[in-house]
Amino acid sequence: MRTRTRVVASLAAAGVMAVAGCGTDVDDITVGAGKGWPAVHHDGSNAGASPVSGADALALSWSRPVGGPIAQPLTIGPEGQMFVTTSTSGCSILSFQMKTGRKRFCNQLGPSTIQAPTVVDGMSNVYVGDDGAVNSFNYLGQPRWRTPVAGVPVAIQFTGDGKVLTITQSGQVDVLSRQTGGREVPTLQLLGEPDFLRFPGLTRPASGDGLDDCATGGPRCAIANTTAVDPDTGRFFVTVWEPGKPAAALRAMRYADGKVSQEWNAEMLVGGSATSPTLSADGDTVYIGDNSGRLIAVNAEDGTTRWTHPLGWTPSGGISVVGDQIVPAGDDGYLTALRDTGESAEIVWERKDLALRGTPAQTTGGLGYAVAAIGAGLNLITFDTTTGETVDSDHLPDATGTIAGISLGPEGEVVVATRLGEVFTFKPEV
Repeated sequence: MRTRTRVVASLAAAGVMAVAGCGTDVDDITVGAGKGWPAVHHDGSNAGASPVSGADALALSWSRPVGGPIAQPLTIGPEGQMFVTTSTSGCSILSFQMKTGRKRFCNQLGPSTIQAPTVVDGMSNVYVGDDGAVNSFNYLGQPRWRTPVAGVPVAIQFTGDGKVLTITQSGQVDVLSRQTGGREVPTLQLLGEPDFLRFPGLTRPASGDGLDDCATGGPRCAIANTTAVDPDTGRFFVTVWEPGKPAAALRAMRYADGKVSQEWNAEMLVGGSATSPTLSADGDTVYIGDNSGRLIAVNAEDGTTRWTHPLGWTPSGGISVVGDQIVPAGDDGYLTALRDTGESAEIVWERKDLALRGTPAQTTGGLGYAVAAIGAGLNLITFDTTTGETVDSDHLPDATGTIAGISLGPEGEVVVATRLGEVFTFKPEV
């Protein structure tokens, strides 16, 4: 089955062309980090942290169901426009207005869009994958372009030069123009090209093949997480579980000189990748969690392990990093902060009374946000990132289960998306 997955990548790379809409060759639209939440873990480093200072007192502004489950954190444009993917009979990607919760648009795409994250540029153009394609829409939901790919893009980021970097669960890597969707470099297959001489009967698998394993980093999902990108070096980091390998790997690739190439491969993720890789602010260290319950720090230059730290529970989703402080995420663990000493991770504080239910977020203002199980429901906890002390606690009415993520708006809003499919938006109290 995994060998068949490679075929779709080869066919798409060899035989299809991007379907470009109207556009120009001039690119003057900003991308990357800034106000809002332009990628699933805020920016290319996947650090899960906002440059907005944050608010120490919040009030529920509005909440609404999206009509289906949610698997990826919401993204937020610089003006507060929100984007989320789901799976319903009528909508796959929805956009809401921050202040009112009013729906701006709702577009139907393939059934696997729920597994595809979004990224947003400085003009609130959104980029998202579905079954066999990468799509771009403007802020009104009007199509800009659609480029066929093999599989479903489960990782999507901006490169340092403002291109769209996408990787499907079957391992196809593409760098696309934001203006036209055209391929900027030759497509690369992380699992290698299929051998048609050895396997002449290979057939094309469904675009969503193996997606069920992506949530847990299982072996049938070759690429399960969001890519971390270093815009200064062109290096990006991706988790890869090759067929027949006993463990998944963290792999460093580089986009430069008109091509994508591999720099190193470190097979270290026992039981598969549990989190997306996160890059330190200086670009020297990559943090990653695996399904054996470990947090691992890796030298970004050569892939050697700096240290490993047993959490005692399995992390999941993302890892929030500000400076040398690391706040892991999970559905079964508790809120805690670690400090990278260079040679090991030391515990800064622990809140074993707060059972995590998803991915926390930090701000540069010394505040963090996490959702914890309180009684039979869920609460949004505002915490002091220095001490771990609770600053504020806000109930999510009738919410249960876990969350897909926390996203921070341009004016300090905090947005929580539950996996069952409800969006809660909190605004700073004044």
